[in-house]
Amino acid sequence: MISRRSFVQGAALAAISAKARAQATPEVVVGLLFPLTGPSSQIGIDARHAVETAFDIVNSPYPDLDLPLAEEAGLPGLGGARLRVIAADHQSSPQVARTEAERLVKHEKVCAIIGSYQSAIGASIAQVSERLEVPYMASENSSPSLTRRGLRYIFRPGPHDDMFSETMFDLLDDLRRKGGGVETLALFAEDTLFGTDSANTQRRLAGERGYKIVADIRYRANAPALGDELRQLKEADADVLLPSSYTQDGILLVKGMVEIGYQPRAILAQNSGFSDRTLYDAVGRDVVGCITRASYSPELAARRPDIGRVNALFKARSGKDLSDLSARQFTAAMVLADAVNRAQATDGPTIREALAASDIPGDQTIMPWTRIAFDETGQNRDADPVLLQWNGQGFATVFPANAAVAQVQFPMRPA
Repeated sequence: MISRRSFVQGAALAAISAKARAQATPEVVVGLLFPLTGPSSQIGIDARHAVETAFDIVNSPYPDLDLPLAEEAGLPGLGGARLRVIAADHQSSPQVARTEAERLVKHEKVCAIIGSYQSAIGASIAQVSERLEVPYMASENSSPSLTRRGLRYIFRPGPHDDMFSETMFDLLDDLRRKGGGVETLALFAEDTLFGTDSANTQRRLAGERGYKIVADIRYRANAPALGDELRQLKEADADVLLPSSYTQDGILLVKGMVEIGYQPRAILAQNSGFSDRTLYDAVGRDVVGCITRASYSPELAARRPDIGRVNALFKARSGKDLSDLSARQFTAAMVLADAVNRAQATDGPTIREALAASDIPGDQTIMPWTRIAFDETGQNRDADPVLLQWNGQGFATVFPANAAVAQVQFPMRPA
């Protein structure tokens, strides 16, 4: 039996410990590593807004939000400590990413890193985080191989390209069953890790599901021109074009298609550039009906008001609505905050163990997912992809049926 005196002493020690933690950890510093200059700089700017929105929800009381850590101010597990972001620019360079990741950990003393848009950059950061034993939150890196390298410090809350591509081919199967006449595909993939992994998956799925690939083009990322590649696409004349391209390459592709008069029956894109509003601001009128895979469904806000409230907070900072990318960046930041709070510590190994034990119900996120829980590789298997179609003004969720708010427009334009 515990005596009253022992109980009181224990309570006093616990109070002292909590006070000491609060004094010792006035803030928790997290590194943000994205492109902040160059062609992809807007992605990095939006990522910072997304992560700072998440940390503001943790740092300040938002009792009207049913999200982890929203009700109180700060991290209760660390005596109310606040989260702070230190942003760094990887300049879309793997070498710079390695250097900046090391600087963030060794000199800025960050407890974790969130990044990084391009999967090839994520691979570099993951190597540094593994060596220095600091968690890396791959917020929107989608190459499946990132979580298949035996690394213990990488965590990906969202889907990878195998999961996305399965959903994309489910749509193709559905269209074929309904008499859509979808039989031939053209793969168009940039030559870094993202495009390579994406094309490998799509090639495999096409073979398994009985589609004929009539063009399989791998092009140099950030190429100044795509003349030869576009001529191959037009000559192949596939039913569906499947591009795996970042924003500037996607804009170049669409402009080139218009110039040579090439129009497939459908474009089914592997996100990235085709989820970036920058692309649609530039060439959106030429790709009405384009479909992209995603992990965020804006219409879900009609059923879950918290999503609309978070979007309003993000928009107040950024001047724009949440996109698929910024929603994933926000979610990665919230998952990390939850883990740091449960860890009650700021050292990498302890936070890593807390991340590995994460189990957040989907309705306590802004995503249309079942939950967030990581397998032994650091991958969340319960991140359910959706497909969005561009209608000329915005996106509407069209697949799968349980998430759709609009019918798929196929072909992209009436004949």
